[in-house]
This record gives sequence, structure tokens and C-alpha cells, in this order.
Amino acid sequence: MIKYQIPTTPDNYHFWYSYVSASMPELNEAIDQAIKQQGTCSLVTCERLYQQYLAAEDEQQMEAVKLNLSAMANELGHSMQDAISETGQFQQMLDKSVGRLSQIDDEGLSFDETMGILRELVRESRDLRLSTAHFHEQLNHAQQEIKELREALNETRKLATEDALTHLLNRRAFDLELTGLMHSKQPFSLILTDIDHFKRFNDEYGHLLGDQVLRAFGKRLRDASKEGVSAYRLGGEEFALLVPYRNLALARQMAESLRRAIERMSILDRKSGRRIDHITASFGVGEYNGQESSDNLVGRVDMLLYKAKELGRNRVMPLPT
Repeated sequence: MIKYQIPTTPDNYHFWYSYVSASMPELNEAIDQAIKQQGTCSLVTCERLYQQYLAAEDEQQMEAVKLNLSAMANELGHSMQDAISETGQFQQMLDKSVGRLSQIDDEGLSFDETMGILRELVRESRDLRLSTAHFHEQLNHAQQEIKELREALNETRKLATEDALTHLLNRRAFDLELTGLMHSKQPFSLILTDIDHFKRFNDEYGHLLGDQVLRAFGKRLRDASKEGVSAYRLGGEEFALLVPYRNLALARQMAESLRRAIERMSILDRKSGRRIDHITASFGVGEYNGQESSDNLVGRVDMLLYKAKELGRNRVMPLPT
């Protein structure tokens, strides 16, 4: 953990203890492969492998959610059966009482007998109202529980490291990985990119095509993520790549290859049948100088990305020397 600058959290300690003890060969194989590719085992890699192989707590939490939903469904089912049963009994009693009241003209029921039938109707109606009110209260309680479970699941999704649309790593993973690289003191470069005129795709073709463009763009970045390179969707049409052990010139070459690959992209709009083949992207590239903060590095590279757009888009900055 000291070698790879891994924070000594309980999860990380569990993760690396499992590695040293070799108690799970498939985990060791995954860690060794990551170290071979990246030269390190980054914080994001640790977290992803921990979730994949060791996160029994998450499974227990999911099992708890299932049990809560199952208990809720059983309770509502029993209450509904009770309400239906009592409604059926009330219907039978009502039919019987109406039949007896219809005898007033035929048999001349006394006033006391008539009032007795009415009192029974009132009592049964009150019991049924209490039963349905209890069932209604349980439905409201279940609705609140479902809302809380939904919020908890949404919060879990936010804590995940994968972007649901593109299947790239997300902004949280980027921040963790960038921090880990800077702490490790290893050389690396940062590439920032976004899709040129992306708003136009949404405006002209709709958000479904916009999502298609994002997925295709993400696949191009994912295909380029080899030899320790990691790709991230930072938000919207903004993406990043962290490139370990490569200087500015090599990272710039990688960005230029990506730019040409994206320029050749072609996407079919399923709704209109039109083919979209004018997708381009702009890039900013910077090498970590070993001293600056993460904000300074990202800001510096972001300025180069802005410069690429200012000069006409579909280009990589800085220019080759």
C-alpha cells in the first residue's frame, strides 16, 4: 500500500490483505494485470476490483432492500385480503339487511326491528370504514418507504464510478484517479476533449440521436484506452483521458489519432434515415509538471481546449513543435 500510495482505509486494507494472503486467485490475477498495464494499481482500480470481488456489504444492503420490499408486499397483501374479506362480509350483510327491510311492507316489521337492522348497518359500515382507513394508511406508509428506497438507490448510483450512458468512467472516478496519479509522483499527461457543436445534434435531430453520438464517441475513447490509459465522461459532451508514463509529445500524438478516428465516425439517424458523418472534436493536451495542483493542471489543459475551439475546432492544442 505504501508502494502504490494507497490510503489506509478499511476497504483498501481488506483489498490488499486479500491480495497478500492470495485467498482469492482471480482477484490477484486482476490486480497483477492492472499493475502490468498501468505500472500501478490506482484508487479507481482498487475500488472497482473491491466492488467486483469483495463487496459483501453491498450485497447485504441489496439483500436488505429485497427483504424490505418483500415484507412490504406481504403486509400490503394481507391487509388487502382483510379489506376484501371485510368488504365481502359487509356486502353479504347489506344484501341480508336490504332483504329484511323490504319485508316492512309485506310483513309489517316493528319500529324496534327496523331500528335494529339500521343499527347493525351503521356498526358494520363503521368497521368497514376503519378497515379501509387502516389499509389506506398502510399504502401511504409503503409509498413513503418506496420513495426512501428509490432515493437510497439513486445515491448508490451517484457513488458508482461508471457513466451509465457511455460506460466510461465518470467524474468521480476521474477525480480519484487524478489524485492518485499526482500522489504517486509518476509522470503522466492529461487530454481533455469535447464534441464540436454538440448542441446542434440535439436541436436538429433530437436527444435520442445526441445519446447515440455520445455512445459512439465514448466507444472511440474506450477503444483507445490501452496500456494504462483511462477514459472518462466528465459531464455532457466533455471527456478526459489520463495517460500514464507519456510526455506531452506522445499524448499529443494519441489525441491527434483520436481526432482523425472521430472525424471518420458515421452515425445513422434511425428516426429520419439520414446518416450523420460530420462529427468532430477538439482537444487540449498537457503534461503534469510534478508540482501543480489538480485544479491548475485541469485549468491549464482546459484553456488549450478552449483555444482549439477558438481557432476553428477539430484540432489538437498545443500545436506540435
